[in-house]
Amino acid sequence: MNELNELRDQAYGNSLIYKEKTKKIHDAKIKNREFHVSDRVLLFNSRLKIFSGKLKPRWSGPFTITEVFPYGTIELSQPDGPNFKVNGHRIKHYYGGDIPAMDALDLYLSPKDN
Repeated sequence: MNELNELRDQAYGNSLIYKEKTKKIHDAKIKNREFHVSDRVLLFNSRLKIFSGKLKPRWSGPFTITEVFPYGTIELSQPDGPNFKVNGHRIKHYYGGDIPAMDALDLYLSPKDN
């Protein structure tokens, strides 16, 4: 009976070690994103799943942050519209500039078209 209890305790200890290691690996991959007022961000559009278009972009924007609330809520402003609040998990930092219209058309041409 003692051997059975020892095996159970050993298995419990091993499971704790495994959980700690997997948590450490998972937490290492999480990026801490801090947003500040006047940062430019892109907004993830999760509603595109109902449309049948693979090539539709899922990120819209860029938007400007006007206020950061506690618990991850962020208020965004758009140039020609009202401000709105979103969950902080749906946005990411915007670092680039806009793609000119002519370059965007060149990206979709195949070599046969030239």
